[in-house]
Amino acid sequence: MAKQCEVCGKKPVMGRQASHANNVTARRFEPNLQKIRAVVDGATRRVRVCTRCIRSNKVVKAA
Repeated sequence: MAKQCEVCGKKPVMGRQASHANNVTARRFEPNLQKIRAVVDGATRRVRVCTRCIRSNKVVKAA
């Protein structure tokens, strides 16, 4: 299962991590995904959505 938001398509991006000694290693910035019950096309189903989409009401939560 991909670590990707089902609403906006946000997915991990690559970056670099630097220590105090300036040793540089690769790292991944993961999106904050949550499994929620949402109304999709009139039916309730579980979706993996980022917290930004939940907060900005792009997703209608199921009651």
